[in-house]
Parts: sequence; C-alpha cells; structure tokens
Amino acid sequence: MKRARRQARREQQNWPVDSVAEASEPARAEQGDADVEQFAGWKTSTAGLAGLTRLARLGTWALIASGPLIGVMALFGSSAPAQSAPKATRAVRSSASTGPAGFAQLFVGAYLEAGEGTEKNLAPYYSGSVSLTHPAGMRSALRTQAMDAREISPGYWSVTVAVNVAAKSKKGGYTDAGVQYFRVAVQSSGSDDTSAYTAVSLPAQVAAPAALKPGALGYPTSRGTGSSDPASDTAASFLKAYVAGQGELDRYTSPGVHLFPVVPPPYTSIKLTSVQDNSKNDASTKVPGDGVRRRLLVSIDATDADGNTFPLTYALGLTARAGRWEVSSLDDAPATAATSRPPSSAPNSQATFAPSVPSTPGGSAPSFGS
Repeated sequence: MKRARRQARREQQNWPVDSVAEASEPARAEQGDADVEQFAGWKTSTAGLAGLTRLARLGTWALIASGPLIGVMALFGSSAPAQSAPKATRAVRSSASTGPAGFAQLFVGAYLEAGEGTEKNLAPYYSGSVSLTHPAGMRSALRTQAMDAREISPGYWSVTVAVNVAAKSKKGGYTDAGVQYFRVAVQSSGSDDTSAYTAVSLPAQVAAPAALKPGALGYPTSRGTGSSDPASDTAASFLKAYVAGQGELDRYTSPGVHLFPVVPPPYTSIKLTSVQDNSKNDASTKVPGDGVRRRLLVSIDATDADGNTFPLTYALGLTARAGRWEVSSLDDAPATAATSRPPSSAPNSQATFAPSVPSTPGGSAPSFGS
C-alpha cells in the first residue's frame, strides 16, 4: 500500500518534467528541422551559385570559341536586307540606241565592201536572200557615223549612217566619193544578259540632212585683229601659252582659275585674225574697274613646226582686275544671242529619216527575222 502510494507520488512528481520534455520535444524537433532546413538551404544556395559560376565559365569559353562563326554570320547577315525593308525592284532595261546604231554602222560597212561571191559576209547582219553582180571591193567605208537612231516601235529602230566612201577607179586606185547616207531598219531583242540585232532589209541610200543655219552669236562687236584692245592682247598671250607653249597660263588667268595647256604644244606660233566681243562699239581701250566681265570670240591662225597654218576659234571669258584683263574661263562653246534661235525644223532634216514601218495586224512590230 505504502509502495503504491510512493509510486503514485513519484509519477506525480515526474509528470511536469516528462510533460515538459514531451512538450519541448516537438519544439526541439521543429527547431532542429528549421536548423536543418536553414543549413540545407544555405548548402543549396552555395551549390546553386557554384553551378551558375560553372555555367557562366562554360558560356564564356563557348562564346570565345564561336567568335569566328558569329563574325561570319554577322557579315552575311549585315548584307541581307532588313525584314522591314522593301524588296529591291528589278532594273528596267533602257532602250538605248547605242547597240542598234553600232550594229547599223557595221552592216553598212560590210554592205559597201561586199560583192559577187562575198554575199555571205552579210549573213551576220541580214538573213534574207542577197545576189550581188558587181565585183567585191568596189567601194569601201573609210569612216562611218550614226547620225540618227530612233525607236519607231518597241524593239524596232531606224538608224541613219553617214559614210565617207572610197570608190575604186578603173585604174585600180581609190578616190574619195564623199559622204553618203544610208538608212537601216534594225530589230533588236534583248534580255538582262544578252542582246541580239538583225536588219529587216538591205540598206537604203538616202539624201543628206538639210544644213541648219545657226542662230546669231552673242558677240555683236568686231574688233578686227584687236591691236589696240587690252582684252585682245590678254587673249593673244593666253592662247600663245595654251597651244604654242610660250609662257605660263597663270600669268594670264584670274586667281582660282586652273587651266592646263595643250601638251606637247602642237604649234610654234599664233596670230590673231579676228576678235569679237559683247561690249559696246564705243568701249574704251582703258581697262575698267575690278569685276567687270567681257566675252571674246577669238579666231587665230596657228602655225606648226613644218610651217603649216591652221585656223582655230576660241570663246573666252575675261574679268578686269587691278588694271588689267585676265582670262576667267575657256568656254565650252561660243555664246549665242538671247533673241536668236535656230529653226526648229528644216526640209530633209533628221525628222524625215524614220521609214514607214511594216506592221502586223493590230499595229504591233513585225516579228524578228531568223
């Protein structure tokens, strides 16, 4: 009995301790779990950082290793148009007359020199039947020049060729037969890479175009040989240096004007034969104030080393400075009078060169010859 009471007392005394121990056990477990989680989380973070470092290092080496490849890709990529950029349009082939004109010149040259037995020489230009009865080589083209080339319908050209013809005489020599004109009808067919031409017929000899009377020039005043004109003296000295090598051009030109002499000098001396200018008839021989301008049309006789004399004409612009005239321009062409214009058309002018065009039904250009 006493033993039972002592056991009960002992259990009663130990209860709070056990209870506290039991109650604190979950707390210690939770704290331990928290510590474990905190420790484990720190270890996880360190591992993650270490992994990221390794990945970054590997990425750097991969970037270095792929540098050349990236450079090549960038090079090709930079040459490609951006996605938003419009696509380049295909170039349109122009209808330039250079090809048809050159073809016509070659054809006329071959035509003039061909004769009986050499008709095959025309095959590259004309595929039609040709029968010639005169001996070959009776005529020859010394020089040819396309004077007019017009596209009278798409791919169909009319070309007029001027030819300096040499004709064979009965004695066997050649004489100058003058300049003659031939009209050639040429069909052309071209793509982006190639062009082809053919004549639809043999050449037609035509009349020369009418000579055009030029309009008046802008030099109304004649100074003769300009012996008493300071501007004429400057022009003469300038031209001596320019074509005869006598003196330096810079002595006679305005500041900032850069002209170059003819090298080697083709002539040994020059002589003024005519001077015209745009000043008034009563112009003083005294040089005016700085900045005054004057235009001269100067004709000269130029003599070469063999004593041969050739006439030449130059259009010059002069400007007054410091009491003297200086050449400020060597003009590309003489000035024309503002109120004078050549006629817009004349009989037998180039406007008459275009032949009548054979056409297929519907007005389209004829088909190309084989």
